[in-house]
Amino acid sequence: MTDHRVPFPGLHRRGFLAAGAAAGLGALTLTGCSGSGPADGAAAGDDGTPRRGGRLRAAFAGGGASETLDPHLGNLFADAARAKALFDKLADYGADLAAVPRLAESWEPNAGLDRWNVTLRRAEWHDGKPVTAADVLYSYRRIADPAEAYRARASLEPVDLKASRATGARTLTFVLKRPTAEFPNVMAAFGTHIVPEGATGFDRAPIGSGPFRLVSFTPGRTTVLRRNDAYWEGAPHLDTLELVVANEESARINALLGGQIEYAHELNPATGRAHEKSTAVEVVRLRNSAMQSFAMKTDRPPFDDPRVREAFFLMADRRELVDGALSGAGETGNDLFGKGYEYYADELPQRTQDIGRARALLRQAGAEGLKVTLDTSDVAAGFTEAAGIFRDQAARAGVTVHVRTGSKDSYWKDILDSGTLSCYRSGAMPIESHISQRLLTDSTTNATKWQNESFDALYRQAQSTKDKEGRAALYGRMQRQLHAEGGFLVWGFGDWIIGTARSVHGVARKAPANTLDWARFDKVWLA
Repeated sequence: MTDHRVPFPGLHRRGFLAAGAAAGLGALTLTGCSGSGPADGAAAGDDGTPRRGGRLRAAFAGGGASETLDPHLGNLFADAARAKALFDKLADYGADLAAVPRLAESWEPNAGLDRWNVTLRRAEWHDGKPVTAADVLYSYRRIADPAEAYRARASLEPVDLKASRATGARTLTFVLKRPTAEFPNVMAAFGTHIVPEGATGFDRAPIGSGPFRLVSFTPGRTTVLRRNDAYWEGAPHLDTLELVVANEESARINALLGGQIEYAHELNPATGRAHEKSTAVEVVRLRNSAMQSFAMKTDRPPFDDPRVREAFFLMADRRELVDGALSGAGETGNDLFGKGYEYYADELPQRTQDIGRARALLRQAGAEGLKVTLDTSDVAAGFTEAAGIFRDQAARAGVTVHVRTGSKDSYWKDILDSGTLSCYRSGAMPIESHISQRLLTDSTTNATKWQNESFDALYRQAQSTKDKEGRAALYGRMQRQLHAEGGFLVWGFGDWIIGTARSVHGVARKAPANTLDWARFDKVWLA
């Protein structure tokens, strides 16, 4: 297996999906009684020993009535938390972003790196049937269906799923279209959950292999789950997990303070600072975890001109954005994803504001007096603040930025294909996965519409390069191209903040979102 481990302190970059839904406190109509103490017969105790029992209520921003339990369709953090509770992937990312086995017990490539033999662990579905190689092939073929827009489709592109085959009930061989040294990252990619062969209709009665079983699901409001005592990794400590939707950050913190929930996902920096020393709540801070950026659509005016994109890179005062939008809780970005990750091009000079050069580039492009609309939303911490700050920065270069605030319910769907400039963020994944899911011509979540055949070819070459040094050189070339003319203006990396009741134990403190131990409610207990 290829080792992707790098020192963790440089890795806390997360943020990624995001959320939206017309919820607020009205969504916090919780099943069961209120109060932050253990419910459902949880044993009390504060000696640090995991205790069995209780009901934990966790609030996330959500996606409104369009929410689904289909693990291949999810894009939001709420979707990811539900999928993790109900399903498993073959592999997942550890805190250091190295792929670690999950349903796959082991994997082994051939000498040419174009065949990977995978052995599944003994696990069973919620209906008691065993998880098999046939289930894995069905799941991947479903994701790769060209008629659908499943997020992980581009990640699975290297796999020849017609030639791949089961070699036994728990063994299979993946045949690849070309040598792929980092195939474990494919198995760990976001949205590659394994479902039973032939499974459809996930919102009615999903059968998964995860640590919790579905009790009820009301899109945009609540998901109630109960412990799966037969889970292959051991039964969760909790009796019941309830995931509730509250789009307003103020609703989440107020519900936490009021004892209506025990876990509040994604608090803003000001809230985190205000409650850092609180005796009522515990603040869990994942340092510099959320990539913050503006996404420019490179396939349409004015950003189809690389001179305009470069001008926008040079308009940004990144320190001012971090200090103003993130209350200083983060560090500046350099228009590239994955600061501190393996293969990150940290040799590139830090870009700084240069209004004079920005004006000159706009003149060359015939774009003096440019007017653009910047889409934003309260869907994520710092978005509206960043939009206002950048509007003022752009004005110094003679650009008029109109800030348009969109719906939390549909923001991420809206900005994927519409508009020209938008607030964007991303969470933890290897740089290779970020490229495959967001920057290839056929990537289904390509928010910048970056489409470049030579870039695609470099990616395929990097995948096929066995030598790690050679692979790093290719990823470096790709990042230099993105730094010069890409569509992501990456201005910062912010802390990711979670609030919990003092009765909650077992929340991982070194697990960026989208990694294995983030939202691991099967490892949490109430005391």
